[in-house]
Amino acid sequence: MGVMEFLFAPRKDHRGWSTPSEAARLFFIIAMVVSGWYSWHLSQGNVIVFLCVLMLISTPLLSLGWWLISLVSNGFEPRVLTESVNNVDKSKKLPLHSFRKP
Repeated sequence: MGVMEFLFAPRKDHRGWSTPSEAARLFFIIAMVVSGWYSWHLSQGNVIVFLCVLMLISTPLLSLGWWLISLVSNGFEPRVLTESVNNVDKSKKLPLHSFRKP
């Protein structure tokens, strides 16, 4: 598995649902750190202004970045999230929302 395939291949969880690729997860961390650093300097230490500016900057940045990552990811075959996903017993039929508590 090459670096590009590792980063951009979509991931499937134990239920078969698509989850973000490794590139999308890394991009989230990097974008939030950079946006937070920039927002903190703009807000001059005011926490409320910091949170507002952080949301204002990070929302379009993350949307655009994730859209571009999804365009690149379309060319890769989906992979399992972890190797233990292959060991899940598919014969057990669980309700769709069985993980929720009443």
